[in-house]
Formats: sequence, C-alpha cells, structure tokens
Amino acid sequence: MPNSNAKLYSNHRGGREASRRELVSRSLQSAQHCLENQDFGTAYAHYLLVLNLAPELKTTVKETFRFTLFKWAEELDSLARIQDLFNCYEQALELYPNDEVICNSMGEHLFRMGFRDEAAGYFHKAVNLNPDFADAKENFYRVANWLVERWHFIMLNDAKRNLTYLKAIENAVRSGSKSVLDIGTGTGILSMFAKKAGASFVYACELSKTMYELARDVVAANNMEREIKLLHLKSLDIEIPKHIPERVSLVVTETVDAGLFGEGIVESLIHAWEHLLLQPKPKNQNICAGDYGRVIPASATVFGMAVECKEIRRHHRVGMKEVAGVCLSNSVQFFSPTYAAAGSEETVEPYTTEKLSHIPGGYRALTEPCQVMTVDFNDLQELKSLAARKPWKLSLPVTEGGILDAIVVWFVLQLDDEHSLSTSPSEETCWEQAVYPVQGLLDYSVKTGDTVMMEVCCQDCYLKIQKISSLPSECGMDFSDRDDTPSLGNEAELCNALAGLQTSTKQDGNAPVCVLESTEIALLNDVPYHECFKAAMSKVLVSLNPSKDLHSMDIDGHGSGINLQEDQNKSSLDVDPNAFYILDVSEGFSILPIIAGKLGPVRAYSSVEKEQHQAALHVIAEANHFPKETLEFWLSHLEEESMVLQRPKSDKLWSIIILDVIETSGLIQQEVMEKAAISRCLLHSGGKIFPQYVLVYGMLVESESLLLESAVQGTEPTLGFNIAPFINQFKVPVRVYLDLSTLPCVPLSKPAELLRLDLMNPLRNSPSREVKIQICKSGRVTAIPFWYHIHLDDDHCLNTSDESSHWKQAAVVLDEPIPVQAGDELVLDVQHHKSNISITVKR
Repeated sequence: MPNSNAKLYSNHRGGREASRRELVSRSLQSAQHCLENQDFGTAYAHYLLVLNLAPELKTTVKETFRFTLFKWAEELDSLARIQDLFNCYEQALELYPNDEVICNSMGEHLFRMGFRDEAAGYFHKAVNLNPDFADAKENFYRVANWLVERWHFIMLNDAKRNLTYLKAIENAVRSGSKSVLDIGTGTGILSMFAKKAGASFVYACELSKTMYELARDVVAANNMEREIKLLHLKSLDIEIPKHIPERVSLVVTETVDAGLFGEGIVESLIHAWEHLLLQPKPKNQNICAGDYGRVIPASATVFGMAVECKEIRRHHRVGMKEVAGVCLSNSVQFFSPTYAAAGSEETVEPYTTEKLSHIPGGYRALTEPCQVMTVDFNDLQELKSLAARKPWKLSLPVTEGGILDAIVVWFVLQLDDEHSLSTSPSEETCWEQAVYPVQGLLDYSVKTGDTVMMEVCCQDCYLKIQKISSLPSECGMDFSDRDDTPSLGNEAELCNALAGLQTSTKQDGNAPVCVLESTEIALLNDVPYHECFKAAMSKVLVSLNPSKDLHSMDIDGHGSGINLQEDQNKSSLDVDPNAFYILDVSEGFSILPIIAGKLGPVRAYSSVEKEQHQAALHVIAEANHFPKETLEFWLSHLEEESMVLQRPKSDKLWSIIILDVIETSGLIQQEVMEKAAISRCLLHSGGKIFPQYVLVYGMLVESESLLLESAVQGTEPTLGFNIAPFINQFKVPVRVYLDLSTLPCVPLSKPAELLRLDLMNPLRNSPSREVKIQICKSGRVTAIPFWYHIHLDDDHCLNTSDESSHWKQAAVVLDEPIPVQAGDELVLDVQHHKSNISITVKR
C-alpha cells in the first residue's frame, strides 16, 4: 500500500504541475493579447499571476513586464488612481526588489506628486544597484538639491562657525545646563557638541525625514546613538513627557536664515519657553544656571544699509524703455516677487539673498550701516511682542550719491556673552545677506545729504522692509528711527516733504502691474539677446520671401514691416493668407513674439501661460500699435499642454520655432533634443529652429570655494566628528547658478569646445566625445566650469558667459583634485544624456 500511495501522490503532483504550466501558458497568451489591444491593466494582472506561479520566468518576461507596468501606471496616474498606482509598484518591487529601472520609475512618480523624501530613497537605491544608470543619477541629483540644501555643505565646512558654537555650548554646559534640546538638528552636529561638552541628556528634533535619517546615521557613526535621542518631529509638536521626560535647561538652534527670522526661530522659541524650557534665570542674580532655562543664540542685532548694485538692479527692475524696437515705456509696470510680497497678505519671502562679496560688478554703499533692531531670544515677552509690534519707520542718511538699488540686511548672532557670529558682507562667512530690492520709484538717484526712508516690521515669521523711498535733502525732514509719524516743524515743511515723497515714490498708478521672476526681469533687460533674435528672425523671413523689399522689414528698427494703420482697421478674418507662422515655446515671460510680429506679415504665437503675463503682452502689443490678431497664445489652442509642438493649422507649417535650450541655472533644458526632433517635422521648407545649434565650452580650474560648496572636506572642519561620508552621499557633481566673473578660482587651461548639440542637423550630434585639454598653469584641477555659445544661425550667436547675459554658468566638481603641471595634457570624456552633461577626466 505505501508504494501505491506514493504512486498516487506522484500522479497528483504531476497533474498539478501540468495544470500550472497550462495556466501559465494561457495567462501569457492572454497578457500578449491584452497588450496588443492596449488593455494594460488586464495585461498587468495576467503577468502578476504568471510571475507568482512561475518565478523561474522572471528573467524571460522582465522587459515586457516593465513595459506593461509603466503603461498601466501612466493610465492610473491620468485617472488619479494614486493608491492603485503605488500598489502596483509595490507588487512589482516584491517580484523584482533589485530592479533599478522599476525603482527609478517609482521615484519619478513620487517626485511628481511631491513626495521628495520618499522619491530620494528610490533614486538612491537605483543608483546603488547600477551606478552607471544615467536616468537614476540625474533624478537623484535633482532631488538631492531639494532635500539637502547646498548651504549644509558650506556651513559644515565653516570651521570658525563650528568652533564658535562648540565653545558657547561648552560654556553653557559647564555652568550647569545639563539637559539640552537641539531644535532643527540637521546633521546632529550641535547635539554632538553638547554631548562632548558633558551634557547628561541630549534631545534633538528634525522635521525633514531625509535629514533625520542622516542625523541618525551620523550620531551612530560617532558612537552617540545611546546618548542622543533623535525625534522626527517639528519642535512645536514635542510634548512632555510623551517625547522628552521633563523641561530642559538649554535649547540650541541655528534655525536662522539670511533674514534672521525666515526659518521660524521666533515661533519655535516662544513654544520652547512656554512648554519645553525651564524658566529663565532672573537677571542680575548669581545662581546655578542648571536650575533655569537659556537659549543659544542668546540674542541678535540686525543691521542694514542702502546700496547701489547693477546686478541686483537688472534682476528686479526693467531698465529698458525699448527692447529691439518694442516700446515698453509706461505700458506695464514690472515688479519682482519681493515687491509683491511687501504688500501681500500671503506668507511670501520678502527678500532675496546674495553673497555681496562675490556679486558680479560689486556694490557700493550709499549709507553707513545702521542698527535696524535687536532681539533677545531669552526674553519670552520680547519674542511675543515682535509679531504684534506696529511697523516702525527707519531713516538712513545718504553718505555717498548714486542709484538706490536695495537695502541690504545682515546680523550679529550673540551666542553668549563671549561668542558671536557675524553675517556681514565684510566678513569671510558661509552666510549670505538678505536683499530688499527697491522698486516702484520714479527716480532712484540719491545724493549726499538725502535720506532713505523705509518701514520695518516683523510679520509672518519674516523681517519685512517696505515702503522704501528717498527724501531729498532740501526737504529737511528729521525722522526718528522708532516713531510712527515724522517730526515736522510746520505746515510748509510737511507740504514740501509730501511733494518730495510723491515725486520719488509713485509710478503711473493706471498702468497694469506684471510680476515677473527675477530671472525673467534679467532676460527682459538682456538687450543683446533680443537684438540677436530680431536679426536672426529677419534673416529667415527675408529668405522665405525674397521678393519682399528688405527695407520694408523692421531690421533696423525704423521700418514697420506691415502697414499697421491699415491693419488696425481690418478684422481678424482679413489676416494675410501668406503670413509666416512663428511659435515661441521658451519658458516664462517672452516678448520675442511681439518682436517677430514687427518684422513682416507674421502670425506670432506665444506659449506664455499666466493670465497676468498674457494681459501684459496684450498691453505691450497695443502700445506698439499691433493688430490684435497678430499675437495669439498657443496654449489656448491646445487640448493638452504637453502637446505644445504641433502644426499651427491643418494646412500650415511653422516658419520659425523658438525653443528654450538652456536653463537660467546653466544646465541644458530637459528633453530639448526630443523637442527639436518633433520641431523639425513641423517646419516648412526653409523654416528654422532657434537656436540651430549649441556649442558647449569649458575650462579646467582650481577652486577651493567650489570644493567647499559641494562636499564636506573630511573631519577637520567638523572638529573631529565623522559627518562627511553621510552628507556627501547627497553631493551632486554639478554646481549651478555660478558667476564665472566672480568665482574664486585659478584657470589652469584655456577655454575649449567640449560638445556640439545640433538641433537642425542631428547627424552632426554625438552623445559622447573625448577632448584633449592642454594645461597652461600648474595647480590642482578641482572643477570644470562650462557655458554655451548659442548659435541662432552661423551669423548670430549668444554667449551665456557674457556680462550682459541673463544666464548663469555651471561647473562639474571633481570627486578628487588632480595635480597638474604646465604642459600636461588631460583627456576629458564628455557625455550628454537628456539635460545632464557628464564630464570626467580620463587618467
């Protein structure tokens, strides 16, 4: 009987195996049939069944399974079935846990939906699984800039800053503060300072998931994981005894930005004093500090001064009354977001930041530095009164005449009675300064003896400086720094003062307002850019219509190209049937379609999205006597914005398509070559893509500052603590938004052409190239800055490194410096993948 049972079992098992194979085979056939019918959801379900029943087929069906997953995920995304989408990816990663392509795709979906921390984890895993996977590397570098901001590297490399904090913390602990809470711990360095100083209990909180996990690794690597309790919480959510057992005697924090209050230090310290800290030590009493609470930093003093600075001016004020023949004067008031923030009820950062010591063209102080305010972080009532305090007036006497471009603000952080840190532009510091651009005046010139007036307040966790104006010296007004009203001697003086203020502060109130990003204002101020496009477009239009008299085209800014007066009387139905169609798909605010419309019988299409920007372009068009039908907004013609590149009409093709090839940051725009490929199919004979080709230039430099901004340099700057290997996981090889004119560096080679990107003739392109570079000066190669020559055609070129250019530059920073001698030759391996340029040195 046992033999009989074994035989029955064997037959049964064989039958099950045959059934399994039959089910797998039928499911594979069904999946293939569903794919042919684009039924991706059902196909995906069949593949799940196959892979669970036959794991041995994982390798065989992997490529098809990926394709099915990605197509089904796109469909789920379009239907907003987000949870189903993520469930599919989780199922897929259970089957293929080490598939870098699926990990990367999961990260892309997470990133698009705003889950940056989670996306970083998947991108990082994909890169670890395949270090040569270009898509994953590019994605990881992009998200790393969001999650671990670049100032972390600069601050950790600032040994002076670190040592000053360490000494202040040591003083506090030695004087009796034995329980410490580190608010916004970042990498955990201040917590480790406290433990090293001898604190008995150290707690640290960090809201960012990425930074919390990084701090956890850092603390463990320094053997302090049992001595420092890390909390993945906002300090406002910490409760006693749920998270920490009792009130602490010391809070340490560096949650300050260039404008002091922008990271919420006031709100977090009010909460800390009310709920987490021991009561403050009574003043002038010599008692043990351990029985009372205190904060490091103890206080801060804010300073400000008025400056003239061409670089700030060109990013925040449109200085042109006419651009390439297009009149801008008085038609629209352009402002940058900082001006809009001044009168806005929304919580918008009211300043930009600059490192004034490195700003292109430098700056000139128009006033002496003046104390704006002080704040005592150890005084709860003072902290509470900040937000409720009424705005106060501040006056700065002009000591040197010039153009009033901005109020610049910095502060001195008093950590304790002995130790302080200054963010002054005259200090060598990791800090930038807060910049409040001056906008909305009729006259920005000031002379010695004049007074710069402003209103100061603390609102929405920001220090706001607004209502900036200049008062001529002849008005003779004397404003008190703290009074809400001016001190005026008599009625005549008041009338004179008001008249002076009105002429210096008010623009045309009837002109519509258009808020542009600072980069868009810099573009509008870029005269060579617009003149170059005007000349190149004229050349194309003349070539397409050789019978047209050249002088009737608006090449020199005097011709009208079309009879505007006549055209204004025509209806939109009378548009020239032979008009040339021009499409501008550059991002942001662009007046190129209006420039194009002045060059001849043209239908110009703008891809501007914002209603406010469209309204501004309409006003400019009207001010230039444009027929209404000459300018149209292309996106209003499209069902899907993603399908921006298509024919203007069923029977028409484009004469010119303008593509945005280079980002303001100095990088190549994403998918630009794919857009060029589509554009080539949409041009009629003789039509052109602008630019037609781009040449990438670069050179070898030695730059210590780029090293310090890109990675933590060992344990020396962090005073022996092992932090570098952990935070340097988030370093990116390319630094963006650089100004080569002020970059502290030593050139070690001459500029060389690295790569060509041809948008009109793709056969001239190569995804990689080797370039030999001759060393002309001995040193250490630490970085390779690069920039672009953007050729609209063979005769018209824009150099993104020019002083007037609105573009910034970028640089590849090497992992390890390479010592070189004059006369040496290095070979660079240059590769272009999507928007990423990879430059490596071949040893």
